[in-house]
Amino acid sequence: MGRTNFVEELRWRGMVHDMMPGTEELLQKELTTAYVGIDPTADSLHIGHLVSIMMLKHLQRCGHRPVALVGGATGMIGDPSGKSLERNLLDEATLRHNQESIKRQLAKFLDFDSDSPTAALLVNNYDWMREYSFLGFIRDIGKHITVNYMMAKDSVKKRLSAESSVGLSFTEFTYQLVQATDYLTLYQRLGCKLQMGGSDQWGNITTGTELIRRMLGQEAFALTCPLITKADGGKFGKTEQGNIWLDPRYTSPYRFYQFWLNTSDADAERYIKIFTMLDRSTIDALVAEHAQAPHLRVLQQRLAKEITIMVHSEADYSRAVEASQLLFGNATSQALREIDEATFLSVFEGVPTFEVARDVLDGGVSLSALLAEHTQVFPSKGELRRLVQGGGLSLNKEKVPDIERTVTVADLLGDKYLLVQKGKKSYSIVVVR
Repeated sequence: MGRTNFVEELRWRGMVHDMMPGTEELLQKELTTAYVGIDPTADSLHIGHLVSIMMLKHLQRCGHRPVALVGGATGMIGDPSGKSLERNLLDEATLRHNQESIKRQLAKFLDFDSDSPTAALLVNNYDWMREYSFLGFIRDIGKHITVNYMMAKDSVKKRLSAESSVGLSFTEFTYQLVQATDYLTLYQRLGCKLQMGGSDQWGNITTGTELIRRMLGQEAFALTCPLITKADGGKFGKTEQGNIWLDPRYTSPYRFYQFWLNTSDADAERYIKIFTMLDRSTIDALVAEHAQAPHLRVLQQRLAKEITIMVHSEADYSRAVEASQLLFGNATSQALREIDEATFLSVFEGVPTFEVARDVLDGGVSLSALLAEHTQVFPSKGELRRLVQGGGLSLNKEKVPDIERTVTVADLLGDKYLLVQKGKKSYSIVVVR
């Protein structure tokens, strides 16, 4: 595989924040092994991890070897960088489970299985950190890095500042030494000469390059990407429901797709460079097309498509588009019946919900009685009648011409739900139990 300029690829995408001198020259000169550390505190990655993963993906595509390091040992400690509180610590069984789940997700982005020298590796720092005794660690590692050096790191200074009421435990203070040991170990075992990460990791990464220099007399390198923010200053990837996860158990493909579809114009123009593999000319053309007709949201649609297919699948993307039509388009009753329950609940999350006993529908019940007596979807039959006469009521995406229409269990979606639509955008769900 020929090598292309990895740093130049990241640079035009807006993915370079800090870089040690000589990094670009190293990558141009030889096949380079580089790693990124991933926090294994959950059994799924979320979109906050995606920038680092995309860096590894570009690295492999440019003819180098990516290593994903799952921080089993560091996950037992907690990194003070960018945090105001100590994290909860995990046991080994949980960490191993999380590691396996993370590898399955990473395999969608990286080639782990080929015979190529650029095949990706997954390692866990617990596998070598558990070999250290406390005395061995402070003798072999601790003596090479001074307290003065460690205290000068921004992540440490912030936690020790007057504004921080929490302070910094010794456990967290040693975090940078543990991460530096990772870099040293990968340098010795795999010839790894580059560590990458978010800009908040610069201090930890450079401690690793310093340890390698002092212990081995060798040169190692560092490259960080900017922390991703939203144009309005809000935190990227956070919603009212929490993180946007890559695992469909935690964030449905529909909600995942909608997250990207709903980004602002300014964010979409940045995100499409960072979170897709589209080339420069394609992105430039999309930006120009979007500028001509912003209301069509060309950038958002292509961004949502590319990343949903990459993280989930083409089929999941298609289902997400179809599900979107249920809310915002002219979807049919048939389309409504074909979506699965999880997607249905994702699409109509937050919609007013009313419950009714199943025996009410067993013998059939008039729509007026169901919606205005057995439930309070409508406060009165008169209001319901006026909406039906104006052609404004649909049941399961079918117009209702008569308020005395009989509703039975045969009308249920998934043998459980009825979708009531008032006008174009007002929905209610009747749950039959």
